Amino acid sequence: MSRRVRRKVARKGKEKVVLPCYPEIEEEVSGSVQNWIVDWTSLPDDTVIQLFSCLNYRDRASLSSTCKTWRVLGISPCLWTSLDLRAHKCNDAMAASLAARCVNLQKLRFRGAESADAILHLRARNLREISGDYCRKITDATLSVIVARHEALESLQLGPDFCERISSDAIKAIAICCPKLKKLRLSGIRDVHADAIIALTKNCQNLTDIGFIDCLNIDEMALGNVLSVRFLSVAGTSNMKWGVVSHLWHKLPNLTGLDVSRTDIGSAAVSRLLSSSQSLKVLCALNCPVLEEDTNFAPRKYKNKLLLARFTEIMKEIAFLLVDITKKGKNVFLDWRNSKNKDKNLDDIMTWIEWILSHTLLRIAESNQQGLDVFWLKQGASLLLNLMQSSQEDVQERAATGLATFVVIDDENASIDCGRAEAVMRDGGIRLLLNLAKSWREGLQSEAAKAIANLSVNANVAKAVAEEGGINILAGLARSMNRLVAEEAAGGLWNLSVGEEHKGAIAEAGGVKALVDLIFKWSSGGDGVLERAAGALANLAADDKCSTEVAVAGGVQALVMLARNCKFEGVQEQAARALANLAAHGDSNSNNAAVGQEAGALEALVQLTQSPHEGVRQEAAGALWNLSFDDRNREAIAAAGGVEALVALAQGCSNASPGLQERAAGALWGLSVSEANSIAIGREGGVVPLIALARSEAADVHETAAGALWNLAFNPGNALRIVEEGGVPALVNLCSSSVSKMARFMAALALAYMFDGRMDEFALIGTSSESISKSVSLDGSRRMALKHIEAFVLTFSDQQTFSAAAASSAPAALAQVTEGARIQEAGHLRCSGAEIGRFVTMLRNPSSVLKACAAFALLQFTIPGGRHAMHHASLMQNAGAARVLRAAAAAATAPLEAKIFARIVLRNLEHHHIEPSL
Repeated sequence: MSRRVRRKVARKGKEKVVLPCYPEIEEEVSGSVQNWIVDWTSLPDDTVIQLFSCLNYRDRASLSSTCKTWRVLGISPCLWTSLDLRAHKCNDAMAASLAARCVNLQKLRFRGAESADAILHLRARNLREISGDYCRKITDATLSVIVARHEALESLQLGPDFCERISSDAIKAIAICCPKLKKLRLSGIRDVHADAIIALTKNCQNLTDIGFIDCLNIDEMALGNVLSVRFLSVAGTSNMKWGVVSHLWHKLPNLTGLDVSRTDIGSAAVSRLLSSSQSLKVLCALNCPVLEEDTNFAPRKYKNKLLLARFTEIMKEIAFLLVDITKKGKNVFLDWRNSKNKDKNLDDIMTWIEWILSHTLLRIAESNQQGLDVFWLKQGASLLLNLMQSSQEDVQERAATGLATFVVIDDENASIDCGRAEAVMRDGGIRLLLNLAKSWREGLQSEAAKAIANLSVNANVAKAVAEEGGINILAGLARSMNRLVAEEAAGGLWNLSVGEEHKGAIAEAGGVKALVDLIFKWSSGGDGVLERAAGALANLAADDKCSTEVAVAGGVQALVMLARNCKFEGVQEQAARALANLAAHGDSNSNNAAVGQEAGALEALVQLTQSPHEGVRQEAAGALWNLSFDDRNREAIAAAGGVEALVALAQGCSNASPGLQERAAGALWGLSVSEANSIAIGREGGVVPLIALARSEAADVHETAAGALWNLAFNPGNALRIVEEGGVPALVNLCSSSVSKMARFMAALALAYMFDGRMDEFALIGTSSESISKSVSLDGSRRMALKHIEAFVLTFSDQQTFSAAAASSAPAALAQVTEGARIQEAGHLRCSGAEIGRFVTMLRNPSSVLKACAAFALLQFTIPGGRHAMHHASLMQNAGAARVLRAAAAAATAPLEAKIFARIVLRNLEHHHIEPSL
């Protein structure tokens, strides 16, 4: 299983539209909708327009094309006063097609440089507000042309990503072209020169809100002359001359709010600003290390002035602004929003506080700074939850993103802070996020789903999400036509599907079909959504019932398509993992065979074993391992070059993770069930890397390497290669010291194959001098092997129990020996007729050690309850095993262990109703 968490910025830059949810009327509607059907064409025009207003611009345009009446209603000016282009790629052609509707457009949100270039083609000269993010590639030229075409602009916001290619020249163009500008917020500009600020002062007389955030240099003196400014933020800006700031900015006659968060401001500047400014009411200084480390600074109350910092109680500070509205100080934002006595000045201050707090808290969360646990648990989480209820959509989005981000400790390892996640849950955050996710605004849907996804890494939060109906909400969002919404919803289902208790609920909510459809819908250009959809399907496919649903929904075809065509390593890894899990239910459904029969599946997985990314190689090898349990798949993998690829993988993974080593050896183990493949593996050089893996420190690697060597040793040529390459000491070490009983068992069986006499005959072929040297070498290896095989068998032979079983024919005595000798995992091994026949033959071997080993092996393979016990019993009947077993049980010279084990095997055959051969 695996999970993923996401911070604010993504790695890479069909059926239903998710309609808004109105909880207050939900119950009323649900009771009546079953009794009548809506005639959509008869709805009043204002109702249709209201429905249109709940859709994004693309869905609105699509719905307008259904009939003439709706086409007319769909271009109603009231529907096109605001436009959000962030969710979909908007190029020049798309913008031109929307131009006729945008005559009265007043508010625009966009994402990225291409959409910025396309703004001009909207021909929306009445625009009042422009807000853009992912603006790193926007240039001075682009911004200058935008503002030149929109002289009525009152608000321009670009960020929170850095506007790296915008300079003071563009700010001068803004000042000249937009005389009505009231709000200017720009992030990440390198230098804000004096001439640019002077141009703003001269031309934009109504400019009251300025934000130069995360800049490198700002001319403090020029900024101190912008007399119109009421709200000013220089958060995150470096190289500030705080002496100049404190002596000049306190003279600004209208300055009401100042944000210096995430800067190196000190206590002297803070004290001077608060004490000297006549107009200043709010100073925000969150996460200012110099100020916070000054132990001599004791913040005192300034009359009607607030200091918002990590060491102050922020909610109580803000409550001083609302003395006539609230007395509790716990939910001051909600008290303010619900207040009936509206004060425009107070509303402006509170609106600005919401904005700067949401921005700063998000930046602090993104920095993943150490030592902030107390702040987040006592104040930060509560602030974000309050801000999520803001009437400002961008504040709500940033608050949700902040919640998604502040819980993350390590992106790559999907590690979150459980204390923070559960604090969000305890404060009612899950319900708030789910309500946001049900909003018709796609930006809120996306950020809320991201937060739900990250928080759900915690099992307790995941349970709460499920109990609050979150699975149905996420499954619905996964069907969104908005790629970002669908991507975050798929991420939420991915993390929730880790819990076994949630898999069935996801399937019942239609999540499996939605995830499969996502892969087909975004098969190109959507690496993020594809990785999350494949990851969720991989988790679901681990469940037997859900595995069948994935296949029925077309999951095999979708996942094979990803494995074949997608070049992004995250998608490749999750697609291979999903195919591995689908193929892991060979005994209960036909998915294993179905994956192998899908065109190009095996070839794609073989190719992925050569990926430069270890995770991809590991999951591809795991998929081939599981698929190799099917006879036809096993041969098809070999035909697709699987032997050569997996040998090369094993040769190159000596320093790889145990997971990759286990799967590389496991895939060779699976292929080597076929003797032809076993011979090919030996010929291709597979013996040496498997011996090296047998020396691993990981028990899981021991098992798969021992299993592969066991299969290879069945062929005398391979057995000789194992001896010549130093494999006997490695197997002896496994047999005697591995913590895995299965590894010890299979190592003993491999050694038994190697020294039951067949390899000796093979070794004698050649020149006489070679025969002599090999004979000497084989004698020493044989003695070492038999010694450790005997010691291994004796570890399962309690002398007192064996003596009691020898003296009594009571079933209870044999049952006690069986329980002591049982290796639980051995019941999953499936042997061929040739292998069973070889152990039966080994019962006649002159070596008493090999007799005991063979009887012990046959006991493991026939214990009632084993997955393949009936199969093995049938093969033994065909091999005439009963006669040989009776002889072994009665032989006077046979060791006691061989006699008792043989009697138990005979009893097992009787249990399986196999008629003894006479």
